[in-house]
Amino acid sequence: MIELEVSLDNIESLFTAQNAGADRIELCGALTLGGLSPSYGLITQALKHATIPLNVMIRPRDGDFLYSSDEVEMMLSEIYTARLIGIHGVVFGVLNKHAQVDSDILKSLMKASKGLSVTFHRAIDCCVDAPLAVETILSAGCDRILTSGLASRADLGIDCIAKMVEQSKGRLSIMPGAGVSATNVAGIITSTGAREVHISAKTRHVSDMENIVNCGYLPEFMKRNITSSDKISAVKQAIQGF
Repeated sequence: MIELEVSLDNIESLFTAQNAGADRIELCGALTLGGLSPSYGLITQALKHATIPLNVMIRPRDGDFLYSSDEVEMMLSEIYTARLIGIHGVVFGVLNKHAQVDSDILKSLMKASKGLSVTFHRAIDCCVDAPLAVETILSAGCDRILTSGLASRADLGIDCIAKMVEQSKGRLSIMPGAGVSATNVAGIITSTGAREVHISAKTRHVSDMENIVNCGYLPEFMKRNITSSDKISAVKQAIQGF
Protein backbone atom coordinates (compact mmCIF):
# COMPACT_ATOMS: atom_id res chain seq x y z
CA MET A 1 0.00 0.00 0.00
CA ILE A 2 1.23 3.47 -0.91
CA GLU A 3 0.61 6.19 1.70
CA LEU A 4 -0.61 9.53 0.43
CA GLU A 5 0.37 12.70 2.28
CA VAL A 6 -1.40 15.96 1.44
CA SER A 7 -0.03 19.38 2.32
CA LEU A 8 -2.52 22.14 3.14
CA ASP A 9 -2.73 25.46 4.93
CA ASN A 10 -6.38 25.99 5.89
CA ILE A 11 -9.04 24.21 7.89
CA GLU A 12 -11.45 23.81 4.96
CA SER A 13 -8.84 21.80 3.09
CA LEU A 14 -8.36 19.49 6.07
CA PHE A 15 -11.94 18.25 5.74
CA THR A 16 -11.57 17.92 1.98
CA ALA A 17 -8.35 15.93 2.20
CA GLN A 18 -9.68 13.55 4.83
CA ASN A 19 -12.89 12.90 2.94
CA ALA A 20 -10.99 12.31 -0.31
CA GLY A 21 -8.78 9.62 1.23
CA ALA A 22 -5.55 11.26 2.36
CA ASP A 23 -3.52 9.09 4.74
CA ARG A 24 -1.63 11.90 6.45
CA ILE A 25 -1.63 15.70 6.51
CA GLU A 26 1.31 18.06 6.33
CA LEU A 27 -0.13 21.14 8.03
CA CYS A 28 1.46 24.39 6.92
CA GLY A 29 0.99 28.09 6.82
CA ALA A 30 1.41 30.03 3.56
CA LEU A 31 1.85 27.26 1.01
CA THR A 32 2.32 30.00 -1.59
CA LEU A 33 5.69 30.60 0.11
CA GLY A 34 6.57 26.91 0.10
CA GLY A 35 5.00 26.27 3.49
CA LEU A 36 5.72 28.02 6.79
CA SER A 37 4.93 27.13 10.39
CA PRO A 38 1.13 27.22 10.80
CA SER A 39 -0.53 29.34 13.45
CA TYR A 40 -1.37 27.89 16.85
CA GLY A 41 -5.03 28.48 16.08
CA LEU A 42 -4.88 26.45 12.88
CA ILE A 43 -2.99 23.62 14.61
CA THR A 44 -5.43 23.31 17.49
CA GLN A 45 -8.47 23.53 15.22
CA ALA A 46 -7.01 20.89 12.90
CA LEU A 47 -6.29 18.62 15.86
CA LYS A 48 -9.90 18.98 16.97
CA HIS A 49 -11.17 17.58 13.68
CA ALA A 50 -8.34 15.37 12.42
CA THR A 51 -9.05 11.69 11.90
CA ILE A 52 -5.64 10.99 10.34
CA PRO A 53 -2.09 11.86 11.50
CA LEU A 54 -1.05 15.52 11.42
CA ASN A 55 2.54 16.51 10.73
CA VAL A 56 3.25 20.20 11.33
CA MET A 57 5.68 22.27 9.29
CA ILE A 58 8.43 23.90 11.37
CA ARG A 59 9.75 26.73 9.20
CA PRO A 60 10.08 30.21 10.74
CA ARG A 61 10.33 32.15 7.47
CA ASP A 62 10.44 31.81 3.71
CA GLY A 63 13.63 31.76 1.68
CA ASP A 64 16.64 29.55 2.23
CA PHE A 65 17.23 27.04 5.02
CA LEU A 66 20.28 28.68 6.61
CA TYR A 67 18.89 29.79 9.96
CA SER A 68 20.18 32.14 12.63
CA SER A 69 20.40 31.14 16.28
CA ASP A 70 17.23 33.14 16.99
CA GLU A 71 15.38 31.32 14.23
CA VAL A 72 16.55 27.96 15.56
CA GLU A 73 15.18 28.94 18.98
CA MET A 74 11.85 29.69 17.31
CA MET A 75 11.88 26.24 15.69
CA LEU A 76 12.65 24.55 19.00
CA SER A 77 9.80 26.43 20.66
CA GLU A 78 7.38 25.39 17.91
CA ILE A 79 8.43 21.75 18.21
CA TYR A 80 7.93 21.90 21.97
CA THR A 81 4.42 23.30 21.47
CA ALA A 82 3.61 20.63 18.89
CA ARG A 83 4.64 17.89 21.30
CA LEU A 84 2.72 19.47 24.15
CA ILE A 85 -0.59 19.58 22.28
CA GLY A 86 -0.33 16.11 20.80
CA ILE A 87 0.77 16.54 17.18
CA HIS A 88 1.80 13.29 15.44
CA GLY A 89 4.92 14.66 13.77
CA VAL A 90 6.97 17.61 12.59
CA VAL A 91 8.56 18.60 9.29
CA PHE A 92 11.73 20.66 8.99
CA GLY A 93 15.03 21.04 7.19
CA VAL A 94 18.24 22.89 8.07
CA LEU A 95 21.30 23.58 5.93
CA ASN A 96 24.66 25.22 6.50
CA LYS A 97 26.32 27.87 4.35
CA HIS A 98 28.02 25.12 2.30
CA ALA A 99 24.63 23.80 1.11
CA GLN A 100 24.68 20.65 3.17
CA VAL A 101 22.60 19.45 6.09
CA ASP A 102 23.57 21.26 9.30
CA SER A 103 24.16 18.23 11.47
CA ASP A 104 24.54 20.16 14.73
CA ILE A 105 21.24 22.01 14.41
CA LEU A 106 19.55 18.86 13.16
CA LYS A 107 20.66 17.00 16.29
CA SER A 108 19.17 19.73 18.47
CA LEU A 109 15.87 19.65 16.59
CA MET A 110 15.76 15.86 16.75
CA LYS A 111 16.35 15.93 20.50
CA ALA A 112 13.41 18.32 20.87
CA SER A 113 11.32 16.06 18.61
CA LYS A 114 11.74 12.92 20.69
CA GLY A 115 8.60 10.80 20.41
CA LEU A 116 7.40 12.54 17.24
CA SER A 117 7.53 11.40 13.65
CA VAL A 118 10.09 13.54 11.81
CA THR A 119 10.23 14.41 8.12
CA PHE A 120 13.25 16.20 6.66
CA HIS A 121 11.69 18.31 3.92
CA ARG A 122 12.80 19.49 0.50
CA ALA A 123 15.71 21.47 1.89
CA ILE A 124 17.59 18.36 0.79
CA ASP A 125 16.88 19.37 -2.80
CA CYS A 126 19.19 22.37 -2.29
CA CYS A 127 22.12 20.20 -1.16
CA VAL A 128 25.28 19.85 -3.24
CA ASP A 129 25.88 16.24 -2.15
CA ALA A 130 22.64 14.26 -1.89
CA PRO A 131 24.18 10.93 -0.75
CA LEU A 132 26.01 12.68 2.10
CA ALA A 133 22.82 14.52 3.04
CA VAL A 134 20.88 11.25 3.18
CA GLU A 135 23.49 9.70 5.47
CA THR A 136 23.45 12.73 7.78
CA ILE A 137 19.65 12.64 7.99
CA LEU A 138 19.70 8.88 8.57
CA SER A 139 22.27 9.22 11.36
CA ALA A 140 20.12 11.85 13.07
CA GLY A 141 17.18 9.45 13.21
CA CYS A 142 14.62 11.09 10.90
CA ASP A 143 11.73 8.94 9.74
CA ARG A 144 11.44 10.18 6.17
CA ILE A 145 12.79 12.55 3.56
CA LEU A 146 10.50 14.58 1.31
CA THR A 147 12.28 15.16 -1.98
CA SER A 148 11.88 15.97 -5.64
CA GLY A 149 15.22 14.33 -6.36
CA LEU A 150 17.03 17.69 -6.58
CA ALA A 151 14.84 18.65 -9.53
CA SER A 152 11.98 21.10 -9.98
CA ARG A 153 9.50 18.18 -10.03
CA ALA A 154 9.66 14.64 -8.72
CA ASP A 155 9.07 13.13 -12.15
CA LEU A 156 12.21 14.92 -13.35
CA GLY A 157 14.23 13.70 -10.36
CA ILE A 158 13.30 10.02 -10.61
CA ASP A 159 16.87 8.75 -10.98
CA CYS A 160 18.06 10.64 -7.90
CA ILE A 161 15.02 9.54 -5.87
CA ALA A 162 15.62 5.91 -6.85
CA LYS A 163 19.23 6.21 -5.66
CA MET A 164 18.04 7.64 -2.34
CA VAL A 165 15.62 4.73 -1.90
CA GLU A 166 18.42 2.27 -2.61
CA GLN A 167 20.84 4.08 -0.29
CA SER A 168 18.39 4.20 2.61
CA LYS A 169 17.59 0.47 2.33
CA GLY A 170 14.40 0.87 4.32
CA ARG A 171 16.08 2.67 7.23
CA LEU A 172 13.83 5.64 6.51
CA SER A 173 11.17 6.44 3.93
CA ILE A 174 11.97 8.43 0.81
CA MET A 175 8.81 10.31 -0.14
CA PRO A 176 8.63 11.90 -3.62
CA GLY A 177 6.92 15.29 -3.75
CA ALA A 178 6.58 18.33 -6.04
CA GLY A 179 4.56 18.02 -9.21
CA VAL A 180 3.20 14.59 -8.31
CA SER A 181 -0.16 14.02 -10.00
CA ALA A 182 -2.51 11.30 -11.16
CA THR A 183 -0.78 11.22 -14.53
CA ASN A 184 2.77 10.59 -13.26
CA VAL A 185 2.46 9.04 -9.80
CA ALA A 186 2.40 5.42 -11.00
CA GLY A 187 5.57 5.95 -13.01
CA ILE A 188 7.30 7.63 -10.08
CA ILE A 189 6.45 4.74 -7.76
CA THR A 190 7.43 2.08 -10.27
CA SER A 191 10.74 3.75 -11.13
CA THR A 192 11.83 4.66 -7.60
CA GLY A 193 10.40 2.00 -5.29
CA ALA A 194 8.99 4.70 -2.99
CA ARG A 195 6.12 3.69 -0.72
CA GLU A 196 4.86 7.17 0.15
CA VAL A 197 4.01 10.16 -2.03
CA HIS A 198 3.31 13.81 -1.24
CA ILE A 199 0.91 16.14 -3.06
CA SER A 200 -0.62 19.55 -2.48
CA ALA A 201 -3.60 19.04 -4.83
CA LYS A 202 -4.26 22.77 -4.91
CA THR A 203 -6.95 24.52 -6.89
CA ARG A 204 -7.86 28.22 -7.06
CA HIS A 205 -11.07 29.26 -5.32
CA VAL A 206 -12.79 32.55 -6.03
CA SER A 207 -14.18 34.37 -2.99
CA ASP A 208 -17.76 33.65 -2.00
CA MET A 209 -18.20 37.29 -1.01
CA GLU A 210 -20.92 39.22 -2.78
CA ASN A 211 -20.81 42.81 -4.03
CA ILE A 212 -17.03 42.95 -3.76
CA VAL A 213 -15.69 46.49 -3.84
CA ASN A 214 -12.22 46.97 -5.29
CA CYS A 215 -10.75 48.57 -2.12
CA GLY A 216 -7.45 48.96 -3.92
CA TYR A 217 -6.75 45.22 -4.02
CA LEU A 218 -5.79 43.30 -7.13
CA PRO A 219 -8.40 40.79 -8.37
CA GLU A 220 -6.10 37.89 -7.45
CA PHE A 221 -6.36 38.93 -3.80
CA MET A 222 -9.93 37.66 -3.81
CA LYS A 223 -8.79 34.17 -4.77
CA ARG A 224 -7.11 31.53 -2.63
CA ASN A 225 -5.75 28.02 -2.85
CA ILE A 226 -7.80 25.17 -1.44
CA THR A 227 -7.39 21.41 -1.67
CA SER A 228 -9.08 19.68 -4.59
CA SER A 229 -11.01 16.54 -3.71
CA ASP A 230 -10.93 15.47 -7.36
CA LYS A 231 -7.11 15.68 -7.54
CA ILE A 232 -6.68 13.61 -4.38
CA SER A 233 -9.21 11.00 -5.51
CA ALA A 234 -7.47 10.73 -8.89
CA VAL A 235 -4.08 10.12 -7.26
CA LYS A 236 -5.62 7.58 -4.86
CA GLN A 237 -7.06 5.72 -7.81
CA ALA A 238 -3.75 5.81 -9.68
CA ILE A 239 -1.84 4.25 -6.77
CA GLN A 240 -4.29 1.43 -6.08
CA GLY A 241 -2.72 -1.96 -6.52
CA PHE A 242 0.82 -0.96 -5.60
